[in-house]
Amino acid sequence: MSRLTHVEHGAYAPPAPARELTAVSADGARLHVEVHGPEDNPGAPVVVLAHGWTCSTAFWAAQIRDLAVDHRVIAYDQRGHGRSPASEACTADALADDLEAVLAATLAPGEKAVLVGHSMGGMTLMAASARPRFQEHAVAALLCSTGSSRLVAEARVVPMPAGWLRTQMTKRILGSAAPLGPVTPLARRILKYATMGAGSSPGMVEACARIVHACPRRVRHAWSKVLDLLDLDHGVRALTVPTAVVVGTADRLTPVVHARALVATLPNCVGVTELTGLGHMTPVEAPELVTARIRELVSTYAEIKEGSA
Repeated sequence: MSRLTHVEHGAYAPPAPARELTAVSADGARLHVEVHGPEDNPGAPVVVLAHGWTCSTAFWAAQIRDLAVDHRVIAYDQRGHGRSPASEACTADALADDLEAVLAATLAPGEKAVLVGHSMGGMTLMAASARPRFQEHAVAALLCSTGSSRLVAEARVVPMPAGWLRTQMTKRILGSAAPLGPVTPLARRILKYATMGAGSSPGMVEACARIVHACPRRVRHAWSKVLDLLDLDHGVRALTVPTAVVVGTADRLTPVVHARALVATLPNCVGVTELTGLGHMTPVEAPELVTARIRELVSTYAEIKEGSA
């Protein structure tokens, strides 16, 4: 399990949940789940947040703090991340199993929610899109800074033209099993270059660095191999709920080409937002905008569904 290190003050300090629980996945993996917001208000709209590779529930601090005022917000740690123990099973199917387990543990039968995924969290939504519990509970989705296939080939972490050499170098960098070590000035500069836009504030960089460096190296390495071989194009085609897409134009990990491919493939795409100069960590780099997109999906789809039921 990872060390729980995150900033303790400011906009990116994780708020305390109203309730914590453990969801058990299909293979017995135990998942740390947090519920934020007004649980005593059964009419409050529900948002489920799935974080990305090397992150944790702390990544969503800004969204949780805003949305929990009038939404029930469910956030969970992907297996091996945050407070969820590591598991031998590191596959896209395991991600889908885990999301189904979280939905089963936190939502009533037939209860609807807007599902939001960043990076590997977005891939989780794609992997689960045809699953029964996903189709039962998802009323709309938001995909932030993510892609469905060719992740290593399209990544631009290595500043050289696309091709075999860049792909091999990228694979070695992203798949490294070396420990990240403490958060130093050099570590912050490296993380900012690889994952964030040039205009990211020191506070944003610090928040992301603390979260990423807390991920155990074995977990980081194991999931890097899954991302290298990932192909979820079929999951995109099965994602039939209204789905919006957000991407930073300076994203080196999942460049704009992925977002445009998603928009072209999604059966029910309801908008794409390309954020000029922003990198891969869009929920941290543009917290108000990402939160606003979530609220738009809730007001347009979740509230209509509830009112018409």
